[in-house]
Amino acid sequence: MLSRISAILLLSLTLVSQGEAVLTIDITEGTEGAVSIAVVPFEWSGKTAPPVSLANIVAADLHRSGYFSPFPERDMVARPHDFKQVNFGTWRAANVDYLVAGRLQSLGDGTYQVQFQLMDVLKGTQLAGYSIRSRESDLRRTAHQMSDIIYKAITGKPGAFDTRIAYVTVTKKGKQGNVYQLAVADADGYNEQVIYESTQPLMSPDWAPDGNHVVYVSFARGRSEIYIQNIFTRKTERVADFKGLNSAPEYSPDGKRLALTLSKDGNPEVYIMDIASKRLQRITRNSAIDTEPTWMPDGKSIVFTSDRGGSPQLYQVSISNNGASGRPRRLTYEGNYNARPTVSPDGRNIAMVHREQGKFRIALLELNTGRFRVITDSRLDESPSFAPNGSMIIYATEDNYRGVLAAVSVDGRAQQKLRLKSGDVREPSWSSFKAH
Repeated sequence: MLSRISAILLLSLTLVSQGEAVLTIDITEGTEGAVSIAVVPFEWSGKTAPPVSLANIVAADLHRSGYFSPFPERDMVARPHDFKQVNFGTWRAANVDYLVAGRLQSLGDGTYQVQFQLMDVLKGTQLAGYSIRSRESDLRRTAHQMSDIIYKAITGKPGAFDTRIAYVTVTKKGKQGNVYQLAVADADGYNEQVIYESTQPLMSPDWAPDGNHVVYVSFARGRSEIYIQNIFTRKTERVADFKGLNSAPEYSPDGKRLALTLSKDGNPEVYIMDIASKRLQRITRNSAIDTEPTWMPDGKSIVFTSDRGGSPQLYQVSISNNGASGRPRRLTYEGNYNARPTVSPDGRNIAMVHREQGKFRIALLELNTGRFRVITDSRLDESPSFAPNGSMIIYATEDNYRGVLAAVSVDGRAQQKLRLKSGDVREPSWSSFKAH
């Protein structure tokens, strides 16, 4: 049945234990042949320990991308802090491709000066050099910004380290029962903030393009309703409380509309809502179940899940000011279950949940070539969401009968897991570049 994924989510969210909701990250598989980069501990002249280890944060970011293999600190042949101190021959002998060195200085007014340089060891040249002033509370973010600069300088593509994720956590708190929390955190799991809490299920968070709002489904009033919440002011607006099903909301690329699933007319169909006016456009008209809409980046078409062909598959339909423009076109034919689509920021790939030999895994469809690949190997993978640079996909999965988040590179080679100390974490959504 098409609703199986949602049912699995609701059931799995009940299998929790009490504990603190803090995400930790395990790198489970790296990329063979990753680029070697040494991030030297930054010079610090303070009398106490530095407030954060910038080098450790940057190295961890780069490692998580799957593209880099940070050189172990214990094996570093020298500890330079600027270009003039670097003996490139020594680092070449250690097979290091790139080198990061820098300084952290307290300015005495509660702020810090961060200076760093990125160097190409083979060429003996500097690729990037920046000086950034930061408050202590923002030093982790400064480190993520440094990682973005380094990633782009070497790969030519923007990094996604200074971004955020939203997700749902569930813990069991004694007689209170299950407590559902909507949380946002930095992309590495730090700086978690719970923006909404309920004793009733929460589902399907999605970031607005402005990075200030999240839309989600709540059962707080006993049935599914759709809310938009400002993550900073915590102001909440209920935008869909129609009779029947209100589910699967997703922001349009311009942030002015929502694609969503409603059954107010008796059958689950895909609609578009103008957020300002609340005006609805019905996109699908079929006796089958049409659900889980996601936008193409140009905002001119929608990909959705439907069982109109006898089993859940993905379809694409063009849209106009008057609703659908033309008949939906089927996209997937591999197997008898493909659902929960999400489109890469460049519109080239669609990730989805694919059933294979009774197991639910994340698969990728390349639209230009039609190439279809399964890129995970677990048994219950759900809710894929692309990083804003398209390099990674975050998704929900299961580990020792607990819900955890995982991420995989689009080539399937780099993998990591994000887990709570206890309890379940589900329904991830990766923000745009603007979130913070």
